Amino acid sequence: MDSSSINQNNNHAATASKPNGFPDPELGSEATKLRSPVAMASPANSQPKVVTGTAGYILEDVPHLTDYIPDLPTYPNPLQDNPAYSVVKQYFVHVDDSVPRRLVVVHKDGARGVHFRRAGPRQKVYFEADEVQAAIVTCGGLCPGLNTVIRELVCSLHHMYGVKKVLGINGGYRGFYARNTITLTPKNVNNIHKRGGTILGTSRGGHDTKKIVDSIQDRGINQVYIIGGDGTQRGASAIFEEVRRRGLKVSVVGIPKTIDNDIPVIDKSFGFDTAVEEAQRAINAAHVEAESVENGIGVVKLMGRYSGFIAMYATLASRDVDCCLIPESPFYFEGPGGLYEYIERRLKENGHMVIVIAEGAGQELLSESVQSMSKQDASGNKLLQDVGLWISQKIKDHFAETKTLPITLKYIDPTYMIRAIPSNASDNVYCTLLAQSAIHGAMAGYTGYTSGLVNGRQTYIPFYRITERQNHVVITDRMWARLLSSTNQPSFWGVKGVDEEKKGEEPSNQLPDGHCSNDTLANKEISRIHPPAC
Repeated sequence: MDSSSINQNNNHAATASKPNGFPDPELGSEATKLRSPVAMASPANSQPKVVTGTAGYILEDVPHLTDYIPDLPTYPNPLQDNPAYSVVKQYFVHVDDSVPRRLVVVHKDGARGVHFRRAGPRQKVYFEADEVQAAIVTCGGLCPGLNTVIRELVCSLHHMYGVKKVLGINGGYRGFYARNTITLTPKNVNNIHKRGGTILGTSRGGHDTKKIVDSIQDRGINQVYIIGGDGTQRGASAIFEEVRRRGLKVSVVGIPKTIDNDIPVIDKSFGFDTAVEEAQRAINAAHVEAESVENGIGVVKLMGRYSGFIAMYATLASRDVDCCLIPESPFYFEGPGGLYEYIERRLKENGHMVIVIAEGAGQELLSESVQSMSKQDASGNKLLQDVGLWISQKIKDHFAETKTLPITLKYIDPTYMIRAIPSNASDNVYCTLLAQSAIHGAMAGYTGYTSGLVNGRQTYIPFYRITERQNHVVITDRMWARLLSSTNQPSFWGVKGVDEEKKGEEPSNQLPDGHCSNDTLANKEISRIHPPAC
């Protein structure tokens, strides 16, 4: 297929009349103002862009450079002449394409609900290749896949859009004003995906919005790719607002990174699959240790400060785990249905057991027995006590005092081993999609967004949806029920506790696996500028 046929397939993308009432950046800011129900904000006061349509359709759109810089010139997308993409039918994304936040519909006549703009290349771009000066920064803790994202950003900018000037910012946010940059080329990043960590270095904290934007402006940077978790994305949002206030032609793009999978809206974060896979090695080792001795207990602590997804999925994948403890599900030691009773019963039945505990589980119990210091790290996260060592000692002390069973307990903490490994094949593919989607959006003039997977489709999500809350395991959801069925552990919840949890989550509007009904979305989210995720 030649370039003319590609243009012919996609020439409807520039038409003025759109069935869903989308703001079309290619028509200029005036058209956007007229057609969006939310007036475009002044550069000093950015507001979410929300578009409503028929049948309860809601588009939570992302900002565009033309929102505050009118009459920007556009250029043909160079991908139309790229031989690698000439065989792709309708490669350019239609301006009306969007992805639903929820796929399951409770009622056939229910509202269509919230949608996000679909990611992908547009027919027109707002940057020429020679004009682009891109910068990439990694912030926060390590995670498998960081180097893969860096590699794909550099290579995709170069091979798809002809961008030659890409800088790597050393050492996190403070690297913008405190350290040197690294020139990144396809050649010097070619093999970095085979290594763990990040070649750019990382740090927590160090965010000074004014200094960062001063550095962006002084260096002539006009595309910033920021890789990090929810705290990093909040920093990216602040950078976008300052860039907008100054009226700079700079696209600020986030790529979500959290090994805990605690970022909302998106299906999962990169590195999560690798973490679950690597956690199997620790669980397998704990199981071997436990079953090799009489009344053996293996305890494995996994990542999960506020969300227990790694512990839950690693438990389900292993099938050797007898008890999984996560932050979302409180537990207790003493009395009927308590942990001690379950451990004793399991040892009598099976002769050994394996316990997986997320690092954030049981912190309220730990604070009662250990003088808790309300300290925080540089990112503002509460410094947690080592719950793995603590629960191991509690179990040892209990059986030593009661003398009911002689036990042998082994404790394994693979946290830093998991964080530091390269990403697996699944995450490598995902990192590629995230990076390329981020680039397509920036070249098309979008800004102030995070690139993420929603219902299996790449989307552009406004920063405020990523930073408004954290993603948690829903313990009244089917997935947690599957885990309880697999381990046969007690729920540690009385009937009252379960009823209160269900009441707090409004079960009448809950779908299986924790989804909200579209009726709920239609009734609640239209009325809120910052709608809460279900």
